[in-house]
Amino acid sequence: MVFRNLIILPEAEQDVAQAYIWYEERELGLGEEFLRCVDACIQLIRRNPQTYQVVYQSYRRAVVRRFPYVVFYEPSDTTIIV
Repeated sequence: MVFRNLIILPEAEQDVAQAYIWYEERELGLGEEFLRCVDACIQLIRRNPQTYQVVYQSYRRAVVRRFPYVVFYEPSDTTIIV
């Protein structure tokens, strides 16, 4: 198993932060659960980035479990950009 370098763009970090706040405002602890699920999704992407569906050119999409949220990323031989 090869772990590639992971680059999370500032826009992606901001999007996750906004979603965290939204979920946490709905129910205490739900934002934390959201972050755990996003992290688990990213770890699955790192382990096997070719598993997920290509949606445009070299960009792929992974669905976050339990939440209506997807992670878009672009894998290469050495790096994954989210």
